[in-house]
Amino acid sequence: MSTAALSGASWQTEDFDVPAYLEAIGLAGTPVPSSVAPDLDLLTELHDAHVRTLPFGNVDVLLGRHPGVEPRNVQQQLVVKGRGGYCFEHSQLFAAALEHHGYTFRRALGRVRGLDSPRTHMSVVVTLDGVDWLCDPGFGFSITRPIELRDGATQGEGDRQFRIERWGDHGDSVWALTRNGALEHVHDDLPVHPVDVTMGHHMTSKWPESKFRSNLMVMRHLDHGHVTLTQSTRTERHPGQPTVSQEISVAEVVDGVRELGIRLGDDDAAALARKVSELRAAASD
Repeated sequence: MSTAALSGASWQTEDFDVPAYLEAIGLAGTPVPSSVAPDLDLLTELHDAHVRTLPFGNVDVLLGRHPGVEPRNVQQQLVVKGRGGYCFEHSQLFAAALEHHGYTFRRALGRVRGLDSPRTHMSVVVTLDGVDWLCDPGFGFSITRPIELRDGATQGEGDRQFRIERWGDHGDSVWALTRNGALEHVHDDLPVHPVDVTMGHHMTSKWPESKFRSNLMVMRHLDHGHVTLTQSTRTERHPGQPTVSQEISVAEVVDGVRELGIRLGDDDAAALARKVSELRAAASD
């Protein structure tokens, strides 16, 4: 058996147009390894620009139109079509940019909100000068910059306090990321293969009990704060101010999705409006 087969290293990163991605997030002029060594400053800049530009969203999952999470599809969804996406797309694209810039990194799979959840979250761990840094570009309301992957490490972001903790899970160790004391997700140190991402996406997008099939979730970090849209509410979080959540109309939901950076043609907007109406009706039954 070949080394490539053993390592599961065929991530098809050649299918990503990293220069186009960098242009999309406003970093077309970032240096490449031939001109500067990859460092924490550049990593932070990439992470912040990514989460403030590319929205988290499950619109195409809800509409039954998701093309899959193969790299060629991810590039089209996030960069070319501007359709937004979730962790399996965001983290693959971010990892391709890290490879382009010469970083040493590994992909990680984890469980959302609890140890009894399936491994359906993907993040990236970067190693710099012997120190590991967790990057989480595809979680919606997570960190906007890397956090050191060390037991007890903390990072403040506005009103949010993130913390890394080493937890036990039936004799094994996992890394937990908490926000203001509440668990965001845990990830383990097991190798990740492309097929794991395909399976995770399949469960997230096809499993009847998946929250991504029964709820609209669109989020983005903006300069003034963070906005979350569901099928019925808009929630805004601004540092130093109370969180504001209000019920909105179907038309306002569609307008809000567009406002957060997900491109919708007229047919898509109409289909989303119908789906949002169905979700609202189901919730009221």
